[in-house]
Amino acid sequence: MDHSRDPCPWVALSDFGGAFCMGVRFEFRPQATSTHNRTVWHGIKGFRNSPYGERRIGAITAIKARAPVLGGNFGVWGGLFSTFDCAVKGVRKKEDPWNAIIAGFFTGGALAVRGGPKAVRNGAIGCAILLAVIEGVGIGFQRMMAENTRLEAPPPPPQTQAA
Repeated sequence: MDHSRDPCPWVALSDFGGAFCMGVRFEFRPQATSTHNRTVWHGIKGFRNSPYGERRIGAITAIKARAPVLGGNFGVWGGLFSTFDCAVKGVRKKEDPWNAIIAGFFTGGALAVRGGPKAVRNGAIGCAILLAVIEGVGIGFQRMMAENTRLEAPPPPPQTQAA
């Protein structure tokens, strides 16, 4: 059990704030090179929609305008996931990787509820698979790092011959 974290009602609020900050930080990175990063998209859009003398400023302004939106999306996901994680821990009375996978399933389904039953099913399964991969990689790294700290038994003492 992790005693360094806040108790369950407060961890959801803390995770919401942390996820919001992470989303804002990922959005406002003008030097980003990833093609999947929304910063590039919003920067290009702001650049194209600005007058000739103010294109750079327009790109940065467009990025800054969309950063809170992405931060809010991250925050909602993080807060909802933490809330479901606390609920699952309370119901199961265990702390194991299944809690995160089940909470991811509920989070993905809850966020897709406006799209109908198929969207709920697909969102829930997709999010559960994502969390299962993350938990599996974490367990793999823990086992890999534990190999380095394994204690070895000392060699047996030398046998003395009885005369």
